Formats: sequence, structure tokens, C-alpha cells
Amino acid sequence: MQITIIDGFTLNPGDLSWKSLEKYGELTFFDRTEPDSALYIERCKNAEVIIINKSGLVIGEKILSQLPQLKLIMVSATGYNIIDTSATRKLGILVSNVPGYGTDSVSQHTIALILELSNRVGANSQAVENGQWVTAQDWCFTAKPVFELAGKTLGIIGFGNIGQKVGEIAKALGMNILYHSNSDKKSNLGEFTDLETLAKSSDFISLHCPANEKTMKMINADFLKTMKKSAYLINTSRGQLIDEQALAVALNSNRIAGAALDVLTQEPPKADNPLLIAKNCIITPHNAWISFEARQRIMNILEDNLKAFIKGNPINTVN
Repeated sequence: MQITIIDGFTLNPGDLSWKSLEKYGELTFFDRTEPDSALYIERCKNAEVIIINKSGLVIGEKILSQLPQLKLIMVSATGYNIIDTSATRKLGILVSNVPGYGTDSVSQHTIALILELSNRVGANSQAVENGQWVTAQDWCFTAKPVFELAGKTLGIIGFGNIGQKVGEIAKALGMNILYHSNSDKKSNLGEFTDLETLAKSSDFISLHCPANEKTMKMINADFLKTMKKSAYLINTSRGQLIDEQALAVALNSNRIAGAALDVLTQEPPKADNPLLIAKNCIITPHNAWISFEARQRIMNILEDNLKAFIKGNPINTVN
């Protein structure tokens, strides 16, 4: 069996091993593949199995119809919007994903961003590095104001595994929890509410939902106008959930207090992305998922998916 890994570097930059997959066939590995249809076809033309994480293009019928050997696409992530699943169904190609691997990693990063907005560890540490403590008049100082999370309200949009885990940690910090999801899930963590109430009532709003037709740019100018002026927006989910220009305007006009983002609409971002220079905006480079432990889980689930496929009982299929 020919197995081709089309963009493996982010998953395994060298601290993990591909040996668990090598025993199932001949493994061809590429760190990265430019988003070019002809290049994808050339690299995958003999593959029965493709492993892919992110792609600059949607893998659709134009490419798939020229890969006659292909039987399985394994997406090494939970989201699979890079694959045209209607085309794979038409061509009889299975698609599997990796669910649940990043719950702890992403929720930890989300809370880290909330803590950074409340405690300003990075800004105050940078001030010390810049010499401001050495020249301070007092024995302590703050470059940015610090406030407690206890008693503040966290609004969570999307209440799956990650959203619930974030709620658990935030509640342990003394925060009150509001949440909104597609279904009225009962939870002891907090109170289910509509989006408008959540926007009006929350001191922090954290996004944990997929990008689809319903959620694209759900955080727009109207939503941002509904938020408290003292509120903060957190996004460790998908950049497409936010109208980036509207958020930049809201930040620069002090319409909301700040934002902390791990994802943007285009990644890497273009240099003219307005959020890169927006006021009170913290951005991390889409690495909430990237802990060693989470990436090892991905490797383990990829093997499980491949093993199950070979045995004729495929798991984690999305088409």
C-alpha cells in the first residue's frame, strides 16, 4: 500500500515518529506541498492513502479524478473543509478525520489567552526587560492594568468538548458561565442562552464552533455593537467566524476592550491584515492545538483509522 503524507511538518517537525504508519505500507513524506493542483496530482498519483492536514486549495473532483489508486484520505485534524466530500462520495473515496485530540491543548490555550488579558504577564514581563522596573520609583508597577476573573462572566459559543472543558476551567477560576450551542444542552457548568443575551452579558466571549455557512462572520459589526465596551473576544476555533475588518474597527475605536486570537481567516496572514496592528489585540500563530501530547494523539488516531480501514471496518469517517 502506498501512503503519501502531503504536508507533515506541522504535525511532526521531528519530535515524533512515523514508524507506526510505516508498517502498513510504503510511506512517502513531504514536509509541505504548495497549493498547486498539478503538484498535488504528481505527488499523490500512486497513493492509495493520502494524509493531509491543511491545504491552500480544496481537494475536489479536478484533483481526485486523476488519482485512480486513491481509496482513503486521512485528514490529520478534526476539521475537513479542505476536502470536497461530495466529490469523494461520487468517486468512492473514504475520508476520515481525527476527532477529540485537542480538547485539553486548545482549552488550555484559551484559558492562557484569558489570563493574559486579565494579568498581562507578557506586557509586564516585556516592561521589565525594557528596563522599566530598574528605573521605577516604587517597588512594584504595572505596565497594563490587572484584574481578577472571579465573578466575571464567560460566554461560550459552541459547547462541544472544547467549549465544555473551557467552561470547567473557567468555573474553577470563579467565573460565571453562559453558553450557546445549536442544541439546548443541559449543563451544570452554566446557563444556556441566546446569542444576543450572551453578547450583552459577557465579560469574555470565547468561540468554539466550526466554520460553516451558518457561522461564517457571525462576529460582525452588529454583534460587536451588542457586546459590553469592557468585554474581550477570544477565538481559538476558526478565523472565518470573525469579520476581521469589523473587529479591527471595534478595537481601534474602543468599542470593545480587547481580543485574543489564535486563528485568522488567512494563514499565514497577509501583511495588511488589519488585526495585526489593531489596538489591544493579542495574536498567537494558530498553535493552540500544537502541544506534543495533542500531536501524539493525532498520530495514534491516524494509525487507528488506517488499521480499521485495512480491516474493512473504517472509523471516524466524515463522508
